[in-house]
Amino acid sequence: MTAASAGVDDLSHTPDKTSTTVAMDFGRISLDTDLTLFLFGTPGQQRFWFMWDDLVRGALGAVILADTRRLEDTFQALDYFERQYRLPFVVAVNEFDPEAAYSADELRDALDLTPDVPVVYCDARDRRSVVKVLVTLVKHGMALEARQRNRQLVN
Repeated sequence: MTAASAGVDDLSHTPDKTSTTVAMDFGRISLDTDLTLFLFGTPGQQRFWFMWDDLVRGALGAVILADTRRLEDTFQALDYFERQYRLPFVVAVNEFDPEAAYSADELRDALDLTPDVPVVYCDARDRRSVVKVLVTLVKHGMALEARQRNRQLVN
């Protein structure tokens, strides 16, 4: 955390937070011999939104990382991917506090998600957990594309 974020970012729900993504994270993961995902992570604060338009070009999908301690911070990202870009996405619920767990149905209702949007629980610090989220995103995107192709064939 930097002094520059003091008074700008609301840390009332995360008082023990000591680090954050400053501008952008980048990663690459191979899910199969012919399937490599390039990953771009951005902070969710509004002052970083200018990057989203560039990063979303060519994207096959998005992961919206939700923190149940600050669920209201999720709405802007949901709106962006659901309405503005109509990009397949999954909601990954970062489980920091297992005692404050909510069911997928409760979260779906609170976030006003359609039934087809996957809600996945994860620990963003654990590689296996993150891979599970990414596999869910790829499968979701492939299923949406297949449905769209089938609709085109019928029409």
